[in-house]
Amino acid sequence: QVQLVESGGGLVQAGGSLRLSCAASGLTFSRYAMGWFRQGPGKEREFVASISWNGRTTDYTDSMKGRFTISRNNVVNTVYLQMNSLKPEDTAVYYCAADLRGAAIPSTYEYEYDYWGQGTQVTVSS
Repeated sequence: QVQLVESGGGLVQAGGSLRLSCAASGLTFSRYAMGWFRQGPGKEREFVASISWNGRTTDYTDSMKGRFTISRNNVVNTVYLQMNSLKPEDTAVYYCAADLRGAAIPSTYEYEYDYWGQGTQVTVSS
């Protein structure tokens, strides 16, 4: 049974930082590209960042470039999202997801991801 479990969310003031983690089990983690998506209040879920199976290729939504960094550790089957300079508009539930077919060229489209976590809440106060 595949499980993706996010952690690290919470309440932070604007300008602060958080590091999200997503621990994977039940799959060969190193074969999958990984992505982070988020869904803000009253909004549709949107792409945040993705990383290839070997960590060499990453992609970000433009508004997050320079503030967010995605990384992974295939030894401990975990993907991370370091979020700096947080803004109130970053408030959302953050989800990690695993994509087998896009292992080398990670996708920005949620329909291409095979497995999803339950999400972790990030709230940024002004």
